[in-house]
Amino acid sequence: MRSDAIGALDPELSLLIDRLPKVELHVHLEGTLEPELAFRLALRNGIALPFASVEEMRAAYEFSDLQSFLNVYYAACAVLVAREDFRDLTRAYLARAHADGVRHVEPFFDPQTHTERGIPIADVIGGILDGLAEGEREYGITSGLILSFLRHLPVEAADAELAAAEPWLDRIVAVGLDSSEIGFPPEPFAGTFARARSLGLRTVAHAGEEADASLVARTIDALEVSRIDHGVRAADDPTVMRLLVEAGVTLTACPNSNVRLRVFPSMEGSTIRTLLDAGVAVTINSDDPAYFGGYIGDNYRGITAGLDLQAADLHRLAANAINGSFATAARKQELLAELALAIAG
Repeated sequence: MRSDAIGALDPELSLLIDRLPKVELHVHLEGTLEPELAFRLALRNGIALPFASVEEMRAAYEFSDLQSFLNVYYAACAVLVAREDFRDLTRAYLARAHADGVRHVEPFFDPQTHTERGIPIADVIGGILDGLAEGEREYGITSGLILSFLRHLPVEAADAELAAAEPWLDRIVAVGLDSSEIGFPPEPFAGTFARARSLGLRTVAHAGEEADASLVARTIDALEVSRIDHGVRAADDPTVMRLLVEAGVTLTACPNSNVRLRVFPSMEGSTIRTLLDAGVAVTINSDDPAYFGGYIGDNYRGITAGLDLQAADLHRLAANAINGSFATAARKQELLAELALAIAG
């Protein structure tokens, strides 16, 4: 489901969005599981989905809040069983990303969602890395994988997953923290994140989507993150916005999911304009596009129409994503040069 405002988008801006070399910093691989692929994997693995058809499954993607979404999200993950499933999931996402002009992606994956079901972490990570490697060969999309912990599970479970992932840390760029914000503060995970940094990983965390701006500040303080995922509630507090600017923390905003989960009533109600005007390094991403009805291009179009963004705003959003990524300095320079050509037309 695309935003109704997309139809009002200026054609020249639409063409510019098509040209932009996009970097996606906030996408959950499990959240790219389209119903069609879910049914194919369910058949392959002998798993019964609680839906009679693809259409019925897609019709169920109406959510009242973050938790109602997560309930469906975790249930659908049951079809991901074997290494090839994770490879197929990753390749399917990269094909969609390529169509939207994505050049670099740093996807999240939630190993605990799978290891709790008895899936070996080697199959999870191995399959994703297979897909990323094939995507780079086929589409030229570079990547950096982010291992994300589920904040509703005990800290000890996060510590165990980090230890289990150590054989692949040369292929993982960062750790993250996601799932429900309310009632699950960041502070207990400070030790886990410190351990990750000692292993050479960067740190990012979800905050300021369903919880208020204070959680953004607390997360920066407790976890020493380079990026806040979502973070749109930071716009409610000028002090928190100043903190983001002064600390050089990037926000990975996801307009479609904010509207679908009723963080904002519409694109017009988004705080992304406020964040941009305050100098915050905000970026545009798709979050869980299979569930929220739009990949990164749809998110760019929706927020551009909803907030009447202009070419200079799009330039800033795309540049923020490049600069806020964990890509190599050389890769960033390549992408910034490509961006300059796109803006020049």
